[in-house]
Amino acid sequence: MSTDVSVSSASPAPVDPRQEWDAWCAGRRRALTSPTGNLALVETRWLPAGEEADADAARAGQPDTVTVTTLSRTDLVTGEPEHGLRFWDADAPAIRHFEGVDTFPYDPAWVLEAAYTPVPGARRIAFEHIRDNGGSRDLVVPGDITLAVDGRDYTLSAFDDDGTLLLVFGDPTNGDTTYGAGRFLFVERTADDGRVVLDFNRAFVPPCGFSDQYNCPMPPRQNRFHLPVQAGEKRPVFRDGFAAQH
Repeated sequence: MSTDVSVSSASPAPVDPRQEWDAWCAGRRRALTSPTGNLALVETRWLPAGEEADADAARAGQPDTVTVTTLSRTDLVTGEPEHGLRFWDADAPAIRHFEGVDTFPYDPAWVLEAAYTPVPGARRIAFEHIRDNGGSRDLVVPGDITLAVDGRDYTLSAFDDDGTLLLVFGDPTNGDTTYGAGRFLFVERTADDGRVVLDFNRAFVPPCGFSDQYNCPMPPRQNRFHLPVQAGEKRPVFRDGFAAQH
């Protein structure tokens, strides 16, 4: 006797945006407290002009908890490349005293779609950096992000961060309930090349909010919102009286 068995394909369970956001928050904590996370950076050492960085030599004599990496940038005055070393300590005081990052509650109203218009050949826009004493560095902005927020039109400039669009933005919460120098947000591309998603629930405190050894870009004028963006991370929280970096 044969038996016919009908097998129906179950539809995948719908994704809960709040659960995804909870997972994002947990991932942020893991990244921040990792051996080379933002909290672990204890020194950035720029070398004299023309000197190459040797991470292995710099690592000699350091505690086992320390990792040394290299980095480079362009000198604002000479235009020549500068080389440097970064020292990361998995047992840094900031990690030991870290409580977490205070955040706004998840709010689906702050998940916004926007139009994206690529700029042929891209363009370079000057971004002031927090440790450059008023100087600016030109960063590649490959396209314009346009949207309306609370009845006001914006054309935002997100720069190319290793192939990902990174928006540096400011709003009236800065210095009050959120980090004073502004916040960062990775821009999500969609299947439509002309559309992107800005999920401000995933706005995050920039690296310089966790260690003063970073040189973070600051929001340009066009990236400053007129209304409070009450979504995403606010500030890092430390216990036992440990002072935050800024």
